[in-house]
Amino acid sequence: MQQVEKDTFILAIESSCDETAAAVVRNGREILSNVIASQIDLHTLYGGVVPEIASRKHIEKINQVIDQAVRQAGMTLQDVDAVAVTYGPGLVGALLVGVSAAKALAFALGKPLVGVHHIEGHICANYLQYPDLEPPFMSLVVSGGHSHLVIVRDYGEYEVIGRTRDDAAGEAFDKVARAIGLGYPGGPKIDQLVAREGNPDAIPFPRASVGGSVYDFSFSGLKSAVLNYLNECKMKGVEVNRADVAASFQKAVTDVLVAHGVRGAKDYGFHKLALAGGVASNTALRRAMKEACEKEDIDFYYPAPILCTDNAAMIGSAGYYEFQKGVRSGWDLNAVPNLKLGER
Repeated sequence: MQQVEKDTFILAIESSCDETAAAVVRNGREILSNVIASQIDLHTLYGGVVPEIASRKHIEKINQVIDQAVRQAGMTLQDVDAVAVTYGPGLVGALLVGVSAAKALAFALGKPLVGVHHIEGHICANYLQYPDLEPPFMSLVVSGGHSHLVIVRDYGEYEVIGRTRDDAAGEAFDKVARAIGLGYPGGPKIDQLVAREGNPDAIPFPRASVGGSVYDFSFSGLKSAVLNYLNECKMKGVEVNRADVAASFQKAVTDVLVAHGVRGAKDYGFHKLALAGGVASNTALRRAMKEACEKEDIDFYYPAPILCTDNAAMIGSAGYYEFQKGVRSGWDLNAVPNLKLGER
């Protein structure tokens, strides 16, 4: 890892979905504070994230979490070297709150502004967990809106070799959880139910592949298979074992994710594979990926659960490396809800 002569402190802001977060990170690797105001309890009432409500809650919380993050780090706003903020992808209204706050702060303080890609932040969460991890490596990013297989060539240099063609893995988790009556958020609830009592081999749900693109993902067919199974049971008057449905679905998703991740690492000659994104906290996925990597002599990395879900510390890490490369955003920085990894 590169040596730094002077410590660099990044104040980071994240508001891409339903977490209002701020953090202070030192040299891209050390978390001095990581404050998260979650809206999960509120959106659970509606069965999913309501964008307008999320935006209003971000406005209410943004100044509070920034102030708390700076105080917990034992610093003042003037002590930070730059302000980093997620500017895409995500919900446009939610992103705008964070971007506006970051621009106002950077302008008032006379500090550089660094726009950060949300997915880059998820990948960089591994740098916070593993101080010795350095590029190049393969990363599997699995979240509510994204399923990406990414070559991390260097800090801030990425090549996406696989992506979802329809539903992302996390999105499929939420939809299946809703269908079997677990509610929102689906991923953690399915994980908990399966851990208690589910049989992953009870129902032979399909493992989809995408013709002509071996690294791409498709989970809409699996989601439909689960819904068809539930409808068939209802029509026949057969009692549904929710835990078995959840476990069988989860295993189908996990099998595909593990197979693609390991294959990508082997095909491209990488001996390091890093998991990232909200679904990276799934215990079955972690366990299966660890076993597969051990068989193939691949070093496996995965962040702590708090660093898998949306947080500002990961944005601080990504922002640090962009800052070191000389990346500076102008006062015209705007929210880009469909921002692709590698674009700027």
